[in-house]
Amino acid sequence: MTKQTDANNRVYIASLNGGKSDGLLLYRLDADAGGLRLEASFRDGAQNPLYTAINRQQQSLFVADFVESCDGKPGGAVCAYAIHPATGALTFRGRRSSEGTVPCYVSVSANGKFVLVANYGDGSVAVLPVRANGELGDAVSVERHASPAGSPKRQAHAHSIVLDPANRFAFVGELGLDKVMAYRFEDTTGKLTPSTGWEARNGAGPRHFVFHPDGRRAYLINETDSTVVAFAYDAEAGKLSELQIIETLPRGFDGKNYTADLHVHPNGRFLYGSNRGHESIVLFAIAPDNGRLTLIGHESTRGNFPRGFGIDPTGAFLLAANEKSGNIVVFRLDPKTGKLTATGRVTNAPAPACVSFL
Repeated sequence: MTKQTDANNRVYIASLNGGKSDGLLLYRLDADAGGLRLEASFRDGAQNPLYTAINRQQQSLFVADFVESCDGKPGGAVCAYAIHPATGALTFRGRRSSEGTVPCYVSVSANGKFVLVANYGDGSVAVLPVRANGELGDAVSVERHASPAGSPKRQAHAHSIVLDPANRFAFVGELGLDKVMAYRFEDTTGKLTPSTGWEARNGAGPRHFVFHPDGRRAYLINETDSTVVAFAYDAEAGKLSELQIIETLPRGFDGKNYTADLHVHPNGRFLYGSNRGHESIVLFAIAPDNGRLTLIGHESTRGNFPRGFGIDPTGAFLLAANEKSGNIVVFRLDPKTGKLTATGRVTNAPAPACVSFL
């Protein structure tokens, strides 16, 4: 097992609790016992954090804040924090409008100069510049997805925005339109320009989108029909080619389910997704030659509604954040089989929604 460093042991939890308590929590992961110890909590800035992203080069944390207005402007916010290199403590560096409603996902460009945000409520995405001092500027690019006329049940809902490893194309899981929207990304100006995306089957509900570490494969989890799509990726053209669609649920399960988060193991051999309803993490093996998926199995999250989960940078632990039962459950990861084993350590936290390792 790879030795854990102090930085690897730090983990931030976004608490989607509506401002009832501190929204950002800093824990220390005990690599021997597999438990979490609360180190600090932070109330400044984000009032209702839904998703977080870390810029490790600049030691910054960015937060999608699900609020009704940002400094008097209707809609959500993106908050910026400086991370203290020795302690992991957060210092609030300001907020900016997310240029839409219900911001639910943030990511950072490879050069650290821009933060990208997806707004679920109105189906918009925006790019905000990161200043030299770590503060955010007003959006430099905004794209608003058009909902079909006369179709009240089919409305735009952007649920993630992810840049490819080359920092040239951005991909958006557009849940309401059943598409993966694609944009060319200019990494000097932050400008988004529409490109050729991919269309899911009707009612699939694209949610989170991730790239494989090799940059040649990508994966999408569909919230509504509980499936994962495997893609081959042409980095030069920014084109996705569908390889496979596979179920996230075991045979025989007939209850309601909504998938949520999606992560590739750092070694590139396994893919994990969360099921809300079945209350599980689904495990897949990734074929090294073509990226296709084979089901390994399911592991109960020991809680209710696993909105988010995270894998530590060494690939030794997975933390499942069960939003509705208010707990975080720690699992050990076997890097050879991909299987999960609960450590028995459970940490109570108010409405945990997102897990980010430093």
